[in-house]
Amino acid sequence: MLQFSKIKIGVILGIILLGCLFSAPNLIPQASLDKLPSWVPKTVINLGLDLQGGSHLLYEVDTDSFVKERLATVLDDIRDKLRHATPPIGYQNPSTAGGVVSLRVIDSSTQNADPKMTEAARPLLQQATNGMDLTIADDGQVTARYSDQALQQLRIQVVAQAIDVIRKRVDETGTKEPTIIREGEDRIVIQLPGVKDPQHIKDIIGRTAKMTFRMVDEAAMVSGQPAPTDEVLDVVDTRSNTPQKLIVQKRVTVAGENLTDAQQSFENGSQPVVAFKFDGIGAKKFGDATVQNVGKRFAIVLDGKVISAPVIKDAILGGSGIISGNFTVQSAADLALLLRAGALPANLTVIEERTVGADLGADSIAAGKLACEIAIVAIVVAMLFLYGLFGVFADIALVLNAVLILGALSLLGATLTFPGIAGMILTLGMAVDANVLILERVREEMRNGRSPVTAMEAGYREAQATIIDANATHCIATVFLFEFGSGPIKGFAITLLIGVVTSFFTSVYVTRLMTSVWLRRTRPKLLPL
Repeated sequence: MLQFSKIKIGVILGIILLGCLFSAPNLIPQASLDKLPSWVPKTVINLGLDLQGGSHLLYEVDTDSFVKERLATVLDDIRDKLRHATPPIGYQNPSTAGGVVSLRVIDSSTQNADPKMTEAARPLLQQATNGMDLTIADDGQVTARYSDQALQQLRIQVVAQAIDVIRKRVDETGTKEPTIIREGEDRIVIQLPGVKDPQHIKDIIGRTAKMTFRMVDEAAMVSGQPAPTDEVLDVVDTRSNTPQKLIVQKRVTVAGENLTDAQQSFENGSQPVVAFKFDGIGAKKFGDATVQNVGKRFAIVLDGKVISAPVIKDAILGGSGIISGNFTVQSAADLALLLRAGALPANLTVIEERTVGADLGADSIAAGKLACEIAIVAIVVAMLFLYGLFGVFADIALVLNAVLILGALSLLGATLTFPGIAGMILTLGMAVDANVLILERVREEMRNGRSPVTAMEAGYREAQATIIDANATHCIATVFLFEFGSGPIKGFAITLLIGVVTSFFTSVYVTRLMTSVWLRRTRPKLLPL
């Protein structure tokens, strides 16, 4: 147990060296770090909201509206399929009231139910209502609804999609280490460390950013009478916010989902615009629309308002274009960001907003440092008093354990919160457990008359199984904390898990190496224990 090969010694020393290397940037000022070569590790531990201050936002996702929109989409799909069937299939009383899609299939010529029409409509209805419980009565009455399980899955999917879009938007703003997690069934917690004024980010997060490209109904604009297939939308001047009216077709020519990229750019050298690019499907639709409508206006609609309605001067076949309007540089950059991140699947409502001051964070850091210092001093003194020289070895391992924890957190780019500091303090207390078990076992072997070397070997050998079991149970507990916890609990679990691994390494391998070297060099007749 006390014999170490050169390879094993090299691995132990290498791990310690890497720990020192990755933890060192946390002790060096940022200005000095920036001057170091690029190959030198520079990643530092990020401080969480409770340590450096920042903003805390709680949003509620309007999943009910999303379900209503989904039902309306299903109904539109049903109507479209029935109208374009061969021959066309009639229907009446379409509705989505009460969370149920309903209509009655009829014969268009007689306005009465017809079993043949009902059977002809069946495959079309099944296709349009995929994932819903569909009922088709003999009199042609059709009802489709989501089961409770399907509704629950749909709401989970909406919140997960919203989190993904929010994360993309926040990352685009350059905010470091944001925390974006689900809370409950339909709420999202967003923590932004270091952000003192979250208004701009709130404006970015809160916009649904559903973009569509539609044709302007020029005839309706002349007559002033929108057709049933049209709708009247506000035209927003992004610089002055002066509303005007424009009649556009309800039919979407190209959807925003077909956008693959959007960047803020300049037209004529000074006018801010947004350059966009479609995927293959969007490029084809956009190209066909511009070929067929040269000389007409093409409305770009964002969240139900027209932000631009340029005249199509020539066919655009490359799948890219420019959104022009009275943009400022900031508004053009914000719109490009929203388009790149994608549209939110549902509206968000701010439920709670609070700002954590930097002073409170500084107090937390000071309290955490003081707690760590007291814990380390108390442990060091106790080990020296109880085990003498071997207590020194344990204390050295304790310091190396703290270095390895810092190095691991830095390597992972982890965010340290106050619960994380608590996890570190708990780990420091646990770090000497293995040494206590080993040294107490060595004392027992010495009382049984064993020699120093054999007593030490027996102590490490017999205690190892107990140490492994104890650390394994700790790991299992921390894994469950991480899996089922949220926010600060996850930070606590990560720090604790890293601490369990590093403390096992330092308590067993590092102290055993120091003990082995001391025994070979001094060859004592009695252990100072």
